[in-house]
Amino acid sequence: QVQLVESGGGLVQAGGSLRLSCTASGRAFSRQPMGWFRQAPGKEREFVAAIRWRGGSTYYAEFVKGRFTISRDNAKNTVYLQMNNLKPEDTAVYYCASSKGVIITTLQSDYDYWGQGTQVTVSS
Repeated sequence: QVQLVESGGGLVQAGGSLRLSCTASGRAFSRQPMGWFRQAPGKEREFVAAIRWRGGSTYYAEFVKGRFTISRDNAKNTVYLQMNNLKPEDTAVYYCASSKGVIITTLQSDYDYWGQGTQVTVSS
């Protein structure tokens, strides 16, 4: 059974930074692209960023480009999301997910394992 555990969320002022971590167990983590998604209150869950298993290829939602950076450490089975210059509209529960395949995708249906989520709150 695959388990994904996120950490690193919290309360931060606008303009601040947080780094989220997601540690995986249960399968060959290093082969799967990993993604971060988020869900704000009253909104649908949306794609944030994804990274291929070698770590060389990344993809970001337009609204986080230049502010967020996704990275991974396959030796530690961990993927990170560094979030800088946070805005109140970044407030959401952030989820990491493991892809079914080998190609980066923004579609939630292409991810088969999800973490429990970590709350990020940005105050103005």
